[in-house]
Amino acid sequence: MSMLIGIFLARQLTPDEYGVLGMLTIFFGIASTLNNSGLSVALVNKEHATATDNDSVFAFNIIVSAVLYAILFFSAPLIADFFSEPILVDLSRFTFLSLFFSAGIVPGAIMTKKMMVKEKTIVGFMALIVGGAVGLALAYNGYSYWSLAWQTFIYNATILIGCFYCTKWHPTFHFSFRPIKEMFGFSSKLLITSMISVLNGNILSVIFGRLYNANAVGTYNQANKWNTMASSTVTNMVSQVAQPLFVSVRNDNERRLRVFRKMLRFTAFFAFPVMFGLALVAKEFIVITITEEWIDSAILLQILCVGGAFYCFHILYQNLLISMGKSNVYMWINITQIVLNLLIVLACYKYGIKAMVIAFSSVFIIILIIWHAVAKKYTGLKWKEMIMDICPFALISAFTMALTYILTIKIGNVYILLICRIIIAAVIYFLLMRFLHVKILKECLDFVKEKVLLKWKNK
Repeated sequence: MSMLIGIFLARQLTPDEYGVLGMLTIFFGIASTLNNSGLSVALVNKEHATATDNDSVFAFNIIVSAVLYAILFFSAPLIADFFSEPILVDLSRFTFLSLFFSAGIVPGAIMTKKMMVKEKTIVGFMALIVGGAVGLALAYNGYSYWSLAWQTFIYNATILIGCFYCTKWHPTFHFSFRPIKEMFGFSSKLLITSMISVLNGNILSVIFGRLYNANAVGTYNQANKWNTMASSTVTNMVSQVAQPLFVSVRNDNERRLRVFRKMLRFTAFFAFPVMFGLALVAKEFIVITITEEWIDSAILLQILCVGGAFYCFHILYQNLLISMGKSNVYMWINITQIVLNLLIVLACYKYGIKAMVIAFSSVFIIILIIWHAVAKKYTGLKWKEMIMDICPFALISAFTMALTYILTIKIGNVYILLICRIIIAAVIYFLLMRFLHVKILKECLDFVKEKVLLKWKNK
């Protein structure tokens, strides 16, 4: 659904229009992170959260939302001056209103803790439908970048309403600063880490907006959007259950290691073919879906997909360390990542956008090595075991895409080329998995068969 909405919006809007809103992403991201303050994760990680805990986080969140919005409201002219875009004054003041919708972190945390994956999926899907419909209607009627702003606003509002509806939770106004103080030692490190993650994810948009123009920001953001959408397909499957699952086994070292290794293999099984596959068809996908006007984003998408494949594992390691209460380790690794990003990107900025994106993507691979080196101390997972869990899937996926490229290189029609590459790559990857007797494939197939049989019996 995100893909379909993104396609129709990109066909109506230009890179410049996307770029204007993209300039605000880092400011909204930092404000949202400060607003959350790591308390949602702290609630999930707390074994017995009380009604007072929930009420306190809710009230604290509302107060922080109001303060942050006031600061950003009066800072809007400064943001516009920084990017030399006067239209950002009104646009930012409206966009930042979505900060108040983050009051849903308490029911959201309750849903995560209870592993209400189905309900969260339904809420997210409905938010996409409603927000996408509003955004598309406005885009078709010529509202330019305002259509994107309204899409985000409606999406966040729908998520808030859906979370409250599904959990049936409501504040009882038993507010106390005591729970906030108790959780702050843990959540403060997550707050710093999340701030750094926001900076990591948006640093290129700021640099491109400052050094180049809205068109450059829009082109990069479009490529990054598709990369993020693809990697989220994998990370969402993992992150929805990873932290509560790791919390449940954190006192059993042997079982925790076994669970973690299985999730590593599961992530690798999906991440590499999805991300490498998107890199393979990036040009055809961009041309067919959002027209040749966006062709410059295709090469950036290919580069980002390589780094995105390895980013999927970051989420797994993060959830493992958080479940063990190692939020300080989580924080320092993310600080290391932004330092590397800044050093590498600043060293490459004189060589252009492509060079900066290559440098940015390479950091994801370096950081994965650091994640494992640190997690090894707490899990006992050896380097050889990690490599055996991840690398076979990476090599098989790379071989699959290379072979598919060779087999389809002479196809001239872009539509036929896209379809053939998707089908051929999927068939080759599946056959290789079956030929090599990959256990995770058998487990996935058995799971699907079991679900289908259960559904058929119920009917």
